[in-house]
Order: sequence, then C-alpha cells, then structure tokens
Amino acid sequence: MSGTLWLLPVALGDTPWQNYLPAATREAACRLTHFAVENAKAARAELKRIGHPLPLRELAIEQLPEKPSAADIERLLAPLRAGHDLGLMSEAGCPAVADPGALLVRRAHESGLIVKPLTGPSSLLLALMASGLDGQRFAFHGYLPAREPERSRRIVELESESARLRQTQLFIETPYRNQALFNALLLACRPKTRLCLATDLSLDSEQINTHRMAAWKAAAPPELDKRPTVFLMLAE
Repeated sequence: MSGTLWLLPVALGDTPWQNYLPAATREAACRLTHFAVENAKAARAELKRIGHPLPLRELAIEQLPEKPSAADIERLLAPLRAGHDLGLMSEAGCPAVADPGALLVRRAHESGLIVKPLTGPSSLLLALMASGLDGQRFAFHGYLPAREPERSRRIVELESESARLRQTQLFIETPYRNQALFNALLLACRPKTRLCLATDLSLDSEQINTHRMAAWKAAAPPELDKRPTVFLMLAE
C-alpha cells in the first residue's frame, strides 16, 4: 500500500497554531514522520510550534531544491512508495501555491498516489477576501520585475489587462523592496485604479487597506518595509 501525500498549511508568521490552524489539520501533521519541505529551518520551527509529539531529530525532513529535477521529485516521493504518509510544507501559507511543491503534487497524481489537502492560511485568498476587489475574476502573477523600466512597463500591462478583463491582479515582492514597488505603482497607474495592500496577514500587526491610486497619493505612505505584503490591483 502506498502512503498519502498530505498538503500541510503553515503559519504566515510567528503566531500560536490555534490562531491559524484547525485542530484536525494540526492533528494530521502530528501523526506524520516524513516531510518534504520548501525550507527545512522553517519547517522545524512550524513542527515545534504545533507541538509535534516526536523529537525533531527523529523526523525525516527533506528540503525541496529551488528547481527540483525529475530525480529529486522521485527521491522525495520515495517514502510514499514505501508505504509512509508524507507531509508537504511550504515556507509560509499553503503548499504548492507559488512554491516548488506543486511539482511534487503533479508527480503524485501521475503516479496514482492519494493527495490530501488540508485547511489553513493562504495569504493570497485572505488578501483577496479582504480587498473588496473582484473575487470572481483574478490572477496571481508572482513577482514583478525588480528593475526599472521593466517593472513600470509590467505594471502598465497588468493595469490594462485588469481593465480589459475586469480582473483583479495579485502580485508580491521581496519585503525589503515593497516600498519601491509601491512607489512605482503610484507613478505608473491611473488615478481611478484601486490598490489593496494586505500586510502581515493573520498576525497582530495585520493591516489591510484598499483605496484608489489618487487617495494613496494623497495619504501618508504606508509602512511596508520588511513586512510581507500582497498587492492587489483592479482597474476600470
């Protein structure tokens, strides 16, 4: 009998597990002894936070390469083929959403293995829920170009696409470059375009605000430096 691939959501920051995980998700994670993870250090911290009953040194925790090869995927799935259940963990939030774990899930399906997603925090869905923007049509674009003029050109493209498709555009940035992205949005976007900044989601310091660009320009700049933020844009 092959094992089951469990998709384990994890914290978006340093917070007690009761604040973000259903008890059933935590209990499922605590039954597992084999894990494939985006970041081994973050995974150990998460397993300690939820109170895994075994010492961490007794758990098999394998880190996914940033760009896993076919051989890497087969190696990581080996516990499943040996009959062990395997937990897949992202560095933060839901696994296989904007992280390399998606390749592991794809191969599990190709191999006829059982995949079991569990409930937990997703920064993208939390941000979309709270934004007040269009939740029927949306797209996540990952990271925008870090340099100019490529970044501003991409912003203009996404704004035009948003207006044409009536689609909410979601994107993120490395936290220390948040302010630069925000400034680029102010310069590149039209006054009536709406922008939501969803910062420190699920943490005590959480801030979520949606305004038109004209209002953002008139307001005091938000404090985004080194704070995980989801950017959401909807143009008219």
